[in-house]
Amino acid sequence: MDACDLLIVGGGPAGSACAWRAVRGGLDTVVLDRSQFPRHKVCGGWITPAVLESLEIDPRHYGAGRTLQPITGFRTGCIASREAETACGKIVSYGIRRCEFDDYLLRRSGARLHLGANLTSLERSGDGWIVNGQIRARAIVGAGGHFCPVARFLGADARKEVAVVAQESEFEMDARLRAACAIQGEVPELYFCRDMRGYGWCFRKGDYLNIGLGRLDAHGLPKHVSEFVEFLRRTKKLGFDLPSPMLGHAYLLLRDMRPRIVDDGVLLAGDSAGIAYSQSGEGIRPAIESGLMAAETLLAAHGDYRAACLAGYTTRLEARFGNPRGDLATELGRRTPVKLLGAICRQLLANRWFSRRIVIDKWFLHADQPALKVQPVAGAKSRATAA
Repeated sequence: MDACDLLIVGGGPAGSACAWRAVRGGLDTVVLDRSQFPRHKVCGGWITPAVLESLEIDPRHYGAGRTLQPITGFRTGCIASREAETACGKIVSYGIRRCEFDDYLLRRSGARLHLGANLTSLERSGDGWIVNGQIRARAIVGAGGHFCPVARFLGADARKEVAVVAQESEFEMDARLRAACAIQGEVPELYFCRDMRGYGWCFRKGDYLNIGLGRLDAHGLPKHVSEFVEFLRRTKKLGFDLPSPMLGHAYLLLRDMRPRIVDDGVLLAGDSAGIAYSQSGEGIRPAIESGLMAAETLLAAHGDYRAACLAGYTTRLEARFGNPRGDLATELGRRTPVKLLGAICRQLLANRWFSRRIVIDKWFLHADQPALKVQPVAGAKSRATAA
């Protein structure tokens, strides 16, 4: 039987960031994922400079041979209403392709990889775990997304949760499609639904284009997606039919973060915990930061992985992201009648100051929040390696 200090279920940004930090801290780490990497992943795909700083990635190095689209502004508004363009005057974000980004983070982590393998069994054994009857691990981090099997083990039921559902398509444009696309790579476009229960986006990343829409209303999603694509055609932002089908996915917002994310020898991170930003639905930065904090919590526990010793993880998440159920703006949005909320927001979104300071800086970029610094942990030791 194989043995490790830490087994991470899920090789996406949360799992890879956790693995990278844990390996640097001296933990023998295994990442288990059902997919082979590189994998196709539906995602708008953008990261802020703070993400690269937290992971100590030089953008010049990452951009060599990979897609790294500088973003210097945004075009925002409501669908079929007045738009506002924001010029930031500097690079405030980057467009990435998840197939490249996730593979890069995973290979860079230094963890041992078990790819193309599902989690089929998880059993408590003494002060550790037996995974798939083959791997003995001292601790488990669930980072397998909204439907993570480790989250299910802790009692999560995705069927009963109010999740954002999204459909999107990402494809490479040939010369004909590029000539018929008015979307600029440096200026992604974001358009909110008239009822403010979701928004659509257009991100151009070099020769690749990502178009999608996400909502808190699963039953109305296909209709809103069709209307959004028609809006793009009607306004001549796109002069062609989408060449590839829309693919779907779901995730929880921070306001609905799963209540149980820590137990004896186990933590949840990223979409498994449900910590995408409430206003934008952006999940890459929270996923990476939660993965780093999960690893640091385990390192600071020095091998004592009882729930009481890991409880500080929840405290760190709340200190970083705020109390998910105490955000006044979010609660007001949930309680305001839909028609009134839509009318107010259409006026606000057409205002350049509101679009820049609130929508872009606060909701999407979180520009007021500095990069998460990796914390030094003294005396970290790999028990599996020592054994």
